[in-house]
Amino acid sequence: MFAIVNIKGKQYKVSESDKVYIPKLKDDVGAKVSFSDVLMFSSDDKSFKIGAPSLSMNVEATVLKHVKDDKVMVFKKKRRKGYKRTKGHRQQYTEIEINSIK
Repeated sequence: MFAIVNIKGKQYKVSESDKVYIPKLKDDVGAKVSFSDVLMFSSDDKSFKIGAPSLSMNVEATVLKHVKDDKVMVFKKKRRKGYKRTKGHRQQYTEIEINSIK
């Protein structure tokens, strides 16, 4: 059983007891969250329910922790001008565990 759910503008294929990294949520660790934008659902791999645009289902999850991704270095340079800029960026994510698909 799996569902394709839209979370903050990105689509994720989730099953029960899956752990998924999604863009950072404001909810605290241990909080229960619910996502109602289910685009597709399959109870087995032979039959599918496809929403137009979404199904009337909910995906319930628990927030496990907030983490940061690896640092990405952004470097700019113009040759022969003495111009160099270095910046780093770390994207923030939230790890959730899927409890149920209803």
